[in-house]
Amino acid sequence: MARVAELPRLLRTVRHLRPEQVLGRVRHHLWRPRPVLAPPPPLRPLPGPWALPARREPSMLAPASFCFLSEPRSLDACGWDDAALPKLWRYNLHYFDDLNAVDAAQRQEWHDALQERWVAQNPPAAGTGWEPYPTSLRVVNWIKAALGGRTPSAPVLASLAVQLRWLSRRLEYHLLGNHLFANAKALVFGGTFFAGDEANSWRATGLRLLARELDEQVLDDGGQFERSPMYHALALEDVLDLVNLLQAAGGQDEDLAPGWLDRLRAQVPAMQRWLSAMCHPDGEISFFNDAAIGIAPAPVELERYARALGFEPDAAPPEGLVHLRDSGYVSARFGALCALLDVAPVGPDYLPGHAHADTLSFELSVAGRRVVVNGGTSCYGLGPQRLAERGTASHSTVQVAGTDSSEVWSGFRVGRRARPQDVAVAEEAGGARVAAWHDGYRHLPGRPVHRREWRIDGAALRVTDTVQGGAHEAVARFHLHPSVEPVRSGEVWRLGPLRLRVLQGDASVAPSEWRPRFGERVPTRCLQVVLRQGRAECLFGMMA
Repeated sequence: MARVAELPRLLRTVRHLRPEQVLGRVRHHLWRPRPVLAPPPPLRPLPGPWALPARREPSMLAPASFCFLSEPRSLDACGWDDAALPKLWRYNLHYFDDLNAVDAAQRQEWHDALQERWVAQNPPAAGTGWEPYPTSLRVVNWIKAALGGRTPSAPVLASLAVQLRWLSRRLEYHLLGNHLFANAKALVFGGTFFAGDEANSWRATGLRLLARELDEQVLDDGGQFERSPMYHALALEDVLDLVNLLQAAGGQDEDLAPGWLDRLRAQVPAMQRWLSAMCHPDGEISFFNDAAIGIAPAPVELERYARALGFEPDAAPPEGLVHLRDSGYVSARFGALCALLDVAPVGPDYLPGHAHADTLSFELSVAGRRVVVNGGTSCYGLGPQRLAERGTASHSTVQVAGTDSSEVWSGFRVGRRARPQDVAVAEEAGGARVAAWHDGYRHLPGRPVHRREWRIDGAALRVTDTVQGGAHEAVARFHLHPSVEPVRSGEVWRLGPLRLRVLQGDASVAPSEWRPRFGERVPTRCLQVVLRQGRAECLFGMMA
């Protein structure tokens, strides 16, 4: 009976899928090609210089010890594929990001031994490490390390070729999005690193996929189409890596990939501007949809990498109003206030796996310090924690009748989706006004609609919420950064550098969590404002 009751939700989810995803899923599960163990192709000499790639913080603590997702483990104790560990932890173990991390040269002996151990203990096509996504990231990391001056051993080169052959027949059409982009990038890297007809076929397949995915996944405003600042930063790293590779190919580039270097370079400035607009003054990303610090390289490291590849340093986000119209975000920076506003769809209809029910949420920094935040992301997978983190109550927006504005379920599924309507973004004297409503609650009795308006200038942010339709309780939540202790004095709340006046609505404080990194859940507080007669109005102003 439970499965029958879930059928409408399933239908609301799968009706958005593309036919190639459905067919790809069938093929992916029913057909497993045999690995091809032929000797590797010869290496291709690359005449151009190789720039130091974007670096992450080290994850390798000792020859067999790692820390991923804030959780240290020993490879000797857990092995390569311990089913008791979260799958994302196991994925990270197989990525080999540490080969290109900060101070990687100091750990070269560890890395060499680890690569040999991986080849010996992960036979072709067996286990998590051979799934297409970790294979794609590992292939790129091994090749980047080799281009950076390390000499791969014969077993490592042989394994690279086997991995590329396997990947070329296990492309993730059932997922699309960033997974298929990662597959394509790995094939371009492999087809450029190796030479000969086989390598050229890998490269041709990768470029064919990039040709269709690049224009779709990078929107006209520069944003990555899944609307996550974290995944956007990863996409920017991908494009910069491909630019680095083709520049290293030097004069061969036009023969191997005509026009591609210019095409990729043309994407970078808009992607830089988008990331800059969606970062707080502290230099790190905002938390919309799946987002956490420490997965992608830090924005400052991506800027350094871009500069090394010949791009102009990205200017700081401009003072005033920036409407990222195609992706659906607004950056409003006036004086000491920086507000980042979400008037975006949850993501591509056929690929909402990293979406949260966060429509019309926002984050606010004051004088470089985060004050109002969204909850962030500490885990993937299945279970109540993942659902809670994706749910509306974990975001600084309005929840109606205790339901989510978009129907998030399982680990990466969305049924019913909230769609922003009548988005209005306008500059005013010394400030800006942004307003929109969404239809995420229209399935409830009375078909309620949530409308939010922000008005901001250099001294204050006014947030007005209305819910019309039905007789449901509606709550506006403002999640606070852990450094902010709310203190009430009469009708005024002191929030660190801000004071808050609740002009309409009934305010109280509730416990909350901020999850800035995977594996981290930091206790904090949330101001809850129950709408009174369908309306709440809150004025955030600078302390005198």
